[in-house]
Amino acid sequence: MFGRKKSEKGSYDRDMLQPMIRCSICTGEQVAGFRDRRNGSFREVMLIRSEKDLAAFRRRYGIEENEEIPKEY
Repeated sequence: MFGRKKSEKGSYDRDMLQPMIRCSICTGEQVAGFRDRRNGSFREVMLIRSEKDLAAFRRRYGIEENEEIPKEY
């Protein structure tokens, strides 16, 4: 009833979607999400404010720590 909210385990199609971080040049805001490899569209998933948020994104979608997530400006 009370306590921590359990994190949902997400999944994505590794053949069709590429994990990315979109960064704003002006404000420095970073958003994690997925880019469609076919048409280049970007789907935002969560706001990245710290390394903790990035680690949570990696855990949620099963992205390995040594796997690089490209940044787009």
